[in-house]
Amino acid sequence: MGTVLFSSFQKEKPEAVRISLPYKKAGLSERQAAAHLLSRFTYGARSGDIDIVVKEGLEKWFLEQLEGKLPDDSLNQLLTTYTDINLTNTEVENLYPRNAQVVRMAVKDGFIDKDSVNTGDKKKYRGQIQSYMQMKGIKPEQELSRQFISQKILRAAHTNNQLRELLTDFWFNHFNVSLTKNQSSLYIPAYERDVIRPNVTGKFENLLLATAKSPAMLIYLDNFTSIGHPEDADVADNGMMDMDMQMMGEAQQKRNTAIAAANAKNRNESNRNTNNSGQMNRSPSDMAAAAKKQQAKVAAYKKLQAAQNKKKSGGLNENYAREVMELHTLGVDGGYTQKDVTEAARVLTGWTMAPMGENGYGANIKKTLDKIGYANLKNRGFIREDDFLFAPSRHDNGEKVVLGKKFAAGRGYDEGLELMHMLAHHPAAAKFITKKLAIRFVSDNPPQSLLNKMAATFTKTDGSIRDVMITMVTAPEFWTKESLREKTKSPFEVAMSAVRGLDAEIKQPYQLFTWINKMGQKMYYYQAPTGYPDRGQYWINTGSLLNRMNFGLALASQKITGVKVNLRALNNNHEPESAEAALEIYGKLIMPERDLQSTIERLKPLLKDPDLLDKVQKAAEKTPSPTAMNTMMNEDTEMMGAKPKTVVPKKNKAQAAAENNMMLAQVVGVILGSPEFQRK
Repeated sequence: MGTVLFSSFQKEKPEAVRISLPYKKAGLSERQAAAHLLSRFTYGARSGDIDIVVKEGLEKWFLEQLEGKLPDDSLNQLLTTYTDINLTNTEVENLYPRNAQVVRMAVKDGFIDKDSVNTGDKKKYRGQIQSYMQMKGIKPEQELSRQFISQKILRAAHTNNQLRELLTDFWFNHFNVSLTKNQSSLYIPAYERDVIRPNVTGKFENLLLATAKSPAMLIYLDNFTSIGHPEDADVADNGMMDMDMQMMGEAQQKRNTAIAAANAKNRNESNRNTNNSGQMNRSPSDMAAAAKKQQAKVAAYKKLQAAQNKKKSGGLNENYAREVMELHTLGVDGGYTQKDVTEAARVLTGWTMAPMGENGYGANIKKTLDKIGYANLKNRGFIREDDFLFAPSRHDNGEKVVLGKKFAAGRGYDEGLELMHMLAHHPAAAKFITKKLAIRFVSDNPPQSLLNKMAATFTKTDGSIRDVMITMVTAPEFWTKESLREKTKSPFEVAMSAVRGLDAEIKQPYQLFTWINKMGQKMYYYQAPTGYPDRGQYWINTGSLLNRMNFGLALASQKITGVKVNLRALNNNHEPESAEAALEIYGKLIMPERDLQSTIERLKPLLKDPDLLDKVQKAAEKTPSPTAMNTMMNEDTEMMGAKPKTVVPKKNKAQAAAENNMMLAQVVGVILGSPEFQRK
């Protein structure tokens, strides 16, 4: 166990880093320690990775991973297919207009008649829209999300900078935004690329501030609509209000139109009733009831209109202020009150989006800013940074008090910066953030002694994520037997560790997304701002275990389109003598440096069932009740009715080779579905 000097990779002043990993005190060999590092700081060990880490030195390997600057030429070549993941938000707005916007454009250009929208021959209508998009050179939104998801899978599978990719996943989940919210979905690729990934090992405050200014977050948690009561209204308000109304979405506008039409119809009916009252021969009681009903409708409509007018004229939105304290910094027990949430929301009024796209959400405000003149924006109190805009016309200029700290009136944008600084440096944030890191990389229930060390480092180093990670990995608690293989892999981690462990060739990464979704994790689609839970209990739910076994068998049997594996190559093209021998050989190859004896004994009954793949697939489709991890294989064996296969003698060479391939695929699939492989 050596000591390494390593230059800092932070943008701040470089300083020497000296680390020593205390794995020997925990009774681990160098190879066992290397396996533990690979299990926690990569998406899974590839063949030969342990030898590489040992040869390089464990300390040096970890620091290089933390730096995240290893060459990735092979990965970059694979990513050249997905050109749109590099687009700016403005370019995305122009190339990927939303569905409702495409319809408006097609109607405006006279390509389709407005009366044909969602009426008549729907197949013909869809064909017209597709033809129009091809003519204009624009793409459907699904194409961008498909490229975005595919690049994530390729990065996780192939990058040499594995820890940086893991931290990108961790921080994206911490500052979660979701593709389920259409208004913000197009901005999510740039959010991960430009906001999350570059800041994963830097100062926490920088990461927090970058997320707060991102269009994806501004829309996802609605802060872009939040308006205070400025003392000096600005002409920019009209344009900003127009943008807010556009962001309400087509569905809301359609509802408003329908209500207005219904109201007009009711008025016409009322007029006809009045004009033809003699001819209608209605009783006084009927007419009174009708009038009362009409009055109720009018009152309801007026109430709705008042609500919409209030929304149009602006109002305080507390969504982001609440989540930035509860989920991003202080935690649910961070000591803040509802009053603090409201006051923080007032501080953050005016934090919105800059103009983006020719016809997108920022089109109206762009016209307004053009009138003011960009040279005059700063003098008028506007702050523009890339896609972020602070609009003083929307800011509450009054005095506020958050967590006992007074924010003086009239300080505009600087109030928000001060709030972010205060939250990022709050003692509750040090505890909350470092505990989440410990849960992700150490155990579901990390020891308090480790949490204290990490929180102290966070405070001492001004929130340096890099230094917190070093404190974690150099602490004895990281290396204890209680922490080894204590974490349960998420479905994404299961898939990535499997393709890495088998050195798979991935031609169609989106096919893996389908399987990951089947196992219970639809990446980027978690709707709540909490992000996915990071404890094993969440993943071991109904059907998940059998779906994991189903995935392992499908991967090993070459049944996943566009994903190829060469199982014999993993064993230097040597053919095991039997299924039992293959189980031991490939178990050690896929899960190196582990005691697999009990696992092997549990898996043996599954090896000779010729119908195992079909049985697991059918059982997974029925989504059985969840089972405990440590009894999974025993219960699966009983359920599948695994029986020894009768050996048929005198096979020819072709038959024997085919059976050996099937046997090996079944062995590897069973290993990938085993409880031991689910742990990291």
